[in-house]
Amino acid sequence: MNKIEHIGIAVKDLAAAGRIYEKLLNTSVYKTEEVRGEAVKTAFLQSGPNKIELLEATSSNSVINQFIEKRGEGLHHIAFDVDDIEAEMVRLKAEGFILLSDQPKTGADNKLVCFLHPKSTNGVLIELCQEKR
Repeated sequence: MNKIEHIGIAVKDLAAAGRIYEKLLNTSVYKTEEVRGEAVKTAFLQSGPNKIELLEATSSNSVINQFIEKRGEGLHHIAFDVDDIEAEMVRLKAEGFILLSDQPKTGADNKLVCFLHPKSTNGVLIELCQEKR
């Protein structure tokens, strides 16, 4: 793994949360995007080398909606940048981590993604991200 790619935060209202984080980080949302396959809208902010991804559910069946209903708004996941997501998935599975998908999925911000189950990572949802080529 190369670096933390971003930190994901589950929110009820993307526009309102965007305004809060713009003030907090003294920067603007630089990109919004809908990921229909995950039933989520995202907004990205950059602060120095760090990125924050705000996530709002677009459906009551969305994992973000379920997360908020269970735990409330807040830290949802930490994403790590990888060079070869498929190789990293094989390595981590062999190490005993539980992957939430067998193949990378299309995520936001031109990325291929895979999540690791929090049961295998001390309660933290981990996302692997690889830039699409």
